[in-house]
Amino acid sequence: MQQAEHHARPLAGHEALKPPVVWSHAEGLVPYEDAVAAMERRVHAIHQGTAPELVWLLEHPPLYTAGTSAEPSELIDPRFPVHRSGRGGRYTYHGPGQRVAYVMLDLKRRQNDLRAYVCDLEEWLIQTLASFNVVGERRAGRVGIWVKSGKREEKIAAIGVRVRRWVSYHGIALNVEPELAHFGGIVPCGIEDYGVTSLAALGLPVTLEDVDVALRAAFEEVFARSTEQAEGANPVSNR
Repeated sequence: MQQAEHHARPLAGHEALKPPVVWSHAEGLVPYEDAVAAMERRVHAIHQGTAPELVWLLEHPPLYTAGTSAEPSELIDPRFPVHRSGRGGRYTYHGPGQRVAYVMLDLKRRQNDLRAYVCDLEEWLIQTLASFNVVGERRAGRVGIWVKSGKREEKIAAIGVRVRRWVSYHGIALNVEPELAHFGGIVPCGIEDYGVTSLAALGLPVTLEDVDVALRAAFEEVFARSTEQAEGANPVSNR
């Protein structure tokens, strides 16, 4: 699928008065511990008012993370490193071909409404998928975004959030073309009766770059914020 260039959506009124959210891409596979440490530094800086808000796009090497609600029985085969995570949720898999977006926003600018923030993350994913003619849906009692595949419903995107001093971190993970067999080492998000899918498994020749363009456009629409491309080799820690 041909990659489209991103063009910032013009903002009007009070939207234009808000500073842009920095948009950053990490090169290569980012170790999980390094990512968490970088997020925590950035969250502190945002709280202190010394750094702008940030969306950080990356891929991880194959690994499992355990959220605050994870049950030991849901780790079936720890074939990859397992990391305890302070985010909400249960076990999930991260690896190459999955677009992770870590979102560091000051929720005080959003009326300290965590529920509304999670709803916006869901809508962000839904609109991103819609740009590829994929219908993503919410399901009560099942975190994440789901698609219908024949008679089955399968999960295509995960959401996990943590908030410190009303600054968010962690975020979303959208399956573009990961190795789906790697999810077999866990019960993804504690839900046994449903499968996991990806854009590639749905027959869509979509690249990570295509998804990045769609994510950025949908983010600006859903969150009503402009974005600014990051500068420098490591903007997460030093900007």
